[in-house]
Amino acid sequence: MEQTLEKQEEQKVEETPLEAFASICGVLVVGLFVLTFIFQNFGIPSSSMEKALLVGDHVLVARITLAPPARWAPFIYYRKVQHGDIVVFYKPTLEADGSHLFLVKRVIGLPGDHIHLQDGVVYRNGVALKEPYAAPPPYPDYNPYRDDFPAVPPADNSDVTAEWAEALPSHVQDGDLVVPPGMYFMMGDNRTVSLDSRFWGFVPRANVVGRPMFVYWSFDTPDSEQYKTSLGDRLNWAMHETIHFFDGTRWSRTFHLVK
Repeated sequence: MEQTLEKQEEQKVEETPLEAFASICGVLVVGLFVLTFIFQNFGIPSSSMEKALLVGDHVLVARITLAPPARWAPFIYYRKVQHGDIVVFYKPTLEADGSHLFLVKRVIGLPGDHIHLQDGVVYRNGVALKEPYAAPPPYPDYNPYRDDFPAVPPADNSDVTAEWAEALPSHVQDGDLVVPPGMYFMMGDNRTVSLDSRFWGFVPRANVVGRPMFVYWSFDTPDSEQYKTSLGDRLNWAMHETIHFFDGTRWSRTFHLVK
């Protein structure tokens, strides 16, 4: 028996450096595929989705659940976007520097829905929505365009994009905004500060990236941090997060489900 084991050990071939390198590359390729096509991390920069999501929350986004189904992967579960889904998407308008901006909002209107707001209350297809996730109106700082959308023209609202101000009237029927095919109407839960579909229009289906599943890390972050974009500011904040990792982390939000 001992001779047999010795022979087996002699027959074992050690892994060469090239084979070890190939193994590491394989792991990296699989990891890159998972992070690119299946999951993605996303940081919450603003308070537009409070209380569901806080500034400083870092969420894991499932990219495949709401993606258009692929014939080569029939075993993967897909479903259509539904009312009330919180989704990450590309903002339909480009930024001043020509870049795309990731946003996270809640789906209020699907194709064919008739939407309007009255004193801050959202009506969909003639029925007032019950929204426990949103702060109940009336709001102390009443804004005619924001709270009675789309009845009030956006002419004097500087937050409305020029493209949306021009296109908006063509989508209004009998006082309701009608969501066109292949589009969604998105709103933030924190209605008084959220710049959403009321201000820049519908979100195309192709712009939907995925659905946030849970918060994997949350760090106490001021709302003003999103406006600090210089390299020095970013380095200072990274240093702050490092120093205050333990006392600044919101441990109670770890693995908090997004809904």
